[in-house]
Amino acid sequence: MIVIKTREEIDKMRILGSQAAQILETLKSKARIGVTTRELDDLCMEECDKIEAKASSYGYYGFPGHLCISINETIIHGIPGSRKLKDGDMVSLDLVIERDGLFVDTAITFVVGVPTNIQRKLIDVCQNALNAGITEVRSGNRIGDIGFAIQTTVEKAGFSVIREYIGHGVGHSMHEDPQVPNFGKQGMGVKITPGMTFAIEPMISQGHWAVEVEEDGWTVNTADHSLSCHFEHTVATTEDEPIVLTNKFVKKEVL
Repeated sequence: MIVIKTREEIDKMRILGSQAAQILETLKSKARIGVTTRELDDLCMEECDKIEAKASSYGYYGFPGHLCISINETIIHGIPGSRKLKDGDMVSLDLVIERDGLFVDTAITFVVGVPTNIQRKLIDVCQNALNAGITEVRSGNRIGDIGFAIQTTVEKAGFSVIREYIGHGVGHSMHEDPQVPNFGKQGMGVKITPGMTFAIEPMISQGHWAVEVEEDGWTVNTADHSLSCHFEHTVATTEDEPIVLTNKFVKKEVL
């Protein structure tokens, strides 16, 4: 069932989303050579406690981390642990937090140290694809318009869109209807109406879109072990322009 959010709920999600974005920036600033992914996960827990929010991934179907930390060929659902970050690692942080029954979902990708040209391009294209998808979050459009915009941006640059994992509604729970694929046809799918809130999250690979899941049941890698990239925002539909709820530096007042 698609859940329509009230203006008050969207206001609260925007404040929470700003805090989620700041947590990711804090983690990014600490993601240096030699730091373990578990240390970043511990810091995430501390930052969530400061804002009295819950890291929703922890314990979700048994997931052992407070956020997903995925490196290089790992697309999503990387489990924090003893792995130490190395120079040149391409790191994706995917965070869902909840407070007062409202959820926001956001992700960033960056490189530890100096990125290569292909890493820069992959990050730029993924960010551009996210922005292209967000532009289509308009009343009267359809879900297929979002996926078409993302897919077109990615494939024009020579990269691939992951097919098996997609975006989704978010707000009253971590995952809500409708599903929001990062590929699709214009004018197809559920009609977008004001009050809908989505997690728009292009997941792309340098190589082929096929994936494989490790024995832990969580870690999803590119099957050809090519580099991957993931960016995500929680976005609200209004009568006018879409509102990105997981931007930084939102004033603590209603919209």
